[in-house]
Amino acid sequence: MSEASPRGTYLIISEALRKRIGKDQTADGVPSEAELMRQHGVSRNTIRRALKVLEAEGVLESAPGIGWRVVRSGDRRSLEDRMVDLIAEDSLSVGDTYPSEAKLCERFGVSRTAARRVLAQMEGNGLLATVHGKGRTVRTLPTPSVRP
Repeated sequence: MSEASPRGTYLIISEALRKRIGKDQTADGVPSEAELMRQHGVSRNTIRRALKVLEAEGVLESAPGIGWRVVRSGDRRSLEDRMVDLIAEDSLSVGDTYPSEAKLCERFGVSRTAARRVLAQMEGNGLLATVHGKGRTVRTLPTPSVRP
């Protein structure tokens, strides 16, 4: 990567990978982290951050012993969209308990790290609140102005 980006190099790489996946140029899977490092001229940490963004969006999944692979089936909305939409899908109201991290991981087939990242975004956007000893509750209902 020859030029610095105010947006974050890892986000530029994740966007480039997303476009490649959209064009189905990764039919044999995602290139290895080492290959991606060579292609983009960045560190392994930068590549991993880019891959984690796509994992959180439900585009990629980590396959132990294999590497990263494209998720071909299921809902193609981002994990954040699916987790926000869960409020309406489950008819949750303000003050209702939001599902636990474990239930979210099971429901969406994502890692705990990915679920936590989106939960933090939802809390930051004012949709959820953490209640000590009770987990997370719905703080406000999603609206176009609250939703990123």
